[in-house]
Amino acid sequence: MYIKELSQLPGVSGDESRVRNFIKEKLVQWGIKNQTDSMGNLYAFKEGRGKGEDSGIMLTAHMDEVGLMVSSIEKSGHLRFYKVGGIYEHTLVSKPVKIGHRDVRGVIGAKAIHLQKKDERKKALEVDKLYIDIGAKNREDAEKAIKIGDYVSFDSEASTIENLVKGKAFDNRAGCAALLEILQKDYPFSFTVVFTVQEEVGSRGARAAAHRVNPRIALVLETTGAMDIPGVKEQNGSVAIGGGPAFTLMDDSFMAHPQILDRLVSIAGQEKIPYQFRRYTGSFTDAGAVALAHSGAAVGVISTPCRYIHTPVSLLSLEDWNHLVNIIDLFIRSVSEKGI
Repeated sequence: MYIKELSQLPGVSGDESRVRNFIKEKLVQWGIKNQTDSMGNLYAFKEGRGKGEDSGIMLTAHMDEVGLMVSSIEKSGHLRFYKVGGIYEHTLVSKPVKIGHRDVRGVIGAKAIHLQKKDERKKALEVDKLYIDIGAKNREDAEKAIKIGDYVSFDSEASTIENLVKGKAFDNRAGCAALLEILQKDYPFSFTVVFTVQEEVGSRGARAAAHRVNPRIALVLETTGAMDIPGVKEQNGSVAIGGGPAFTLMDDSFMAHPQILDRLVSIAGQEKIPYQFRRYTGSFTDAGAVALAHSGAAVGVISTPCRYIHTPVSLLSLEDWNHLVNIIDLFIRSVSEKGI
């Protein structure tokens, strides 16, 4: 299991190289053929026992995380930044960060609260009111360590809390870790696994990957927001930690293929594995891009519930994650035995 190791790697959309290198090292160690395309998607070709023709199945998870990018350097040496992906300003103030490939440490700052106007205190400060402090004396000092365009990731150490694991970037390093588990297992036929880039900014990597692989059947591994928290009515929630993996019915990017969904539900039911349905229909996943490749693919999405998604620290249940790996394993074997 590599959730913690993957979580701590910086990998903001467009800068996934360290995540890709970690995964590629494992693939080489296990003797799994792999390739990287021009966008940075990593393809792993899992050979079955018969080493025959590819089954037409593709499994995918995205490597990137939400983060920031340095947009300018002030005379004072403070850094201004863009948001990369869906980050909410109220989660940013006072958070520690790492900048660039040298992992320069910094803290996201803002005007002290006693200097803020009354209306500023009533709402989250917008990005143009925030900056990153690296302790530089002035612009020239900052430019010795930082350049405009450097990516910024949250500085958050992964660890366990009771039966949960906390850390950053579980969306979607949890999915990547699950695929690494699958790749170590033995299967009767061959299939393709893709670790995609730039999902958080519009599923850009998945578009290229799906066009290249042209799958017949695809399963997208994701992380979805768990809303089992105070202040959220049950009917407005999405999924709960401890309830098992979540199957998507639909979202803003695709409609689940009914036969894929039925097979996932059937497997979970037969094996008495807990599962739930993702009720939140907003946002998008790589499934939308994959489903529309070439003449279309039969696509399903299975997710690990995760609290505080797209923030510096998230929580997920290892039990839910283990159930997800188990269902995916059984899904692949069921396709081998009886198709879809």
